[in-house]
Amino acid sequence: MSITAGEDTFALLDNCRPFEVEASEPLLTFDVKHDVPLPDNFTEEWRQEEEGDEIACGHCEEKPAFAFYSRGELAGWTSCSPDYRQATVSTNKLPKLALDNAMMVCYALATACLDTLLFHSSVVSRNGKAYMFLGPSGTGKSTHTRLWLRYVEGSKLLNDDNPVVRVSDSGVAMVYGSPWSGKTPCYINEQYALGSIVRLAQAPYNAIRRMRPLEAYATMSSSVSGKRWDRNIADGLHNTLNTLAAQTAVWHTDCLPDKEAAIMTSSTI
Repeated sequence: MSITAGEDTFALLDNCRPFEVEASEPLLTFDVKHDVPLPDNFTEEWRQEEEGDEIACGHCEEKPAFAFYSRGELAGWTSCSPDYRQATVSTNKLPKLALDNAMMVCYALATACLDTLLFHSSVVSRNGKAYMFLGPSGTGKSTHTRLWLRYVEGSKLLNDDNPVVRVSDSGVAMVYGSPWSGKTPCYINEQYALGSIVRLAQAPYNAIRRMRPLEAYATMSSSVSGKRWDRNIADGLHNTLNTLAAQTAVWHTDCLPDKEAAIMTSSTI
């Protein structure tokens, strides 16, 4: 990513510093401005809410645009080129939230056709592989990873909210840390081969079963960011999800938030 902004803006990007590289051709370019009002011609198409924060997806005339809210207050907004690789970001009431969301959204959409997926997941690494835990907010993804860190020897948190998965040219699925990790500050520039994926569900007992490929596809699809009404993006997501569903062990776990659940999943997958 390349960012044009003042020093006060760069001070907000500590989560990105572990991912800095030498100057190269950037995938994404951002021009950051301050206190520019959301245009009257912003047309909303869809909105996502999570724990009081909202992302409104739409367009300003012919350009894709996104508005970011927290507790009903405009944090900022961004308008993008049709391929999502160039964007102008206005930071309003909450500049940090606006910047993080703008970068995350543009990254997810610009890479959707590059064998890359941005997951909503908590992920741990162990013995050279990454293990991802999926589920709606409040399911207990972070709780389960903490149980692994405590009871499964050699476990290390890689990311607690938005890891990146990419299928390499050789067909190997790799999991990467990212600058976006929810409320847990975990910004680790490391990569591991994908071991398994686990869909968590709260239950008064512990049980685990392996999903069939079609069920695995649906489970992963619900945890991946993207504009599915955009044909190019939808096709890119589908192709990558299809590859993962065919070659990755995906499990469904009914579990309690206890040591036995962590031991059960770790010993099975």
